Amino acid sequence: MGMRLREHSEALPKPIVSVGHRPIIWHVMKYYAHYGQTDFILCLGYKAAVIKEYFLRYNEAISNDFVMSEGGRNLQLLGTDIQNWTITFADTGLHANIGQRLKAVERYLRHEEVFLANYADGLTDFPLPSMIDHFMRSGKVAAFLCVQPTHSFHVVSLGEGNRVTGIQHLSRSGLYVNGGYFIFRKEIFNYIREGEELVEEPFHRLVEEGLLAGYRHDGFWLPMDTFKDKQLLEDMYSRGVAPWEVWKNGGSPQPEAQKLMTFARDRNGYQERGMLVE
Repeated sequence: MGMRLREHSEALPKPIVSVGHRPIIWHVMKYYAHYGQTDFILCLGYKAAVIKEYFLRYNEAISNDFVMSEGGRNLQLLGTDIQNWTITFADTGLHANIGQRLKAVERYLRHEEVFLANYADGLTDFPLPSMIDHFMRSGKVAAFLCVQPTHSFHVVSLGEGNRVTGIQHLSRSGLYVNGGYFIFRKEIFNYIREGEELVEEPFHRLVEEGLLAGYRHDGFWLPMDTFKDKQLLEDMYSRGVAPWEVWKNGGSPQPEAQKLMTFARDRNGYQERGMLVE
């Protein structure tokens, strides 16, 4: 497993691994809630009970100001996180892939013409309303966020006789990867067949029909795939430089955050998913 969240992943599902005092899935959900998307479906798999238990025992006082009186017998919250959230907890199978998890909750989306989806393990400051507005006018069936890769690989170009004609860091190659933030029309279910992974056969069918869109984002985006990723996110959070907290900064770019990202990429390199938002 190398540096891939080894000490956390054996005990916790990745979405519950913390950034600051809340798990990464909370940060993702808070991002959506800031933009008015507060109806969630959690597609649960590995250690589903841990995620259920976290929300069943949720304590809003941890992340909000409050007034305590009578020796702790009376607690008055001065803010709230999840009071207006609706969360459906759906067990979608221990070993199911993303496409099959999506199919498993189709019945919960039968009244939705359009819905959002997320891998629940990456953070961004992308302005979500712009993606939704464009998608609603586009006539596409699916779209996703396209971001620059953060892995530490180098892209190599080869010519005849094994001659290297070029080499550059992946983050400077001009390539974009799937950022894990999706938007779908209900017709997406017509493109997913038994056992298929979402971004494989279903997306290829959409590409052939011209019904798949990608939205480029060159701002902040970071997945939590490795222990280094977690360290970087924790460092940014502790410095008070957390661009994904759009509910605090209104989505405004934070130059210091981009400097930290660039430094991390240049020096070190960076490399159970599933959440739907109706």
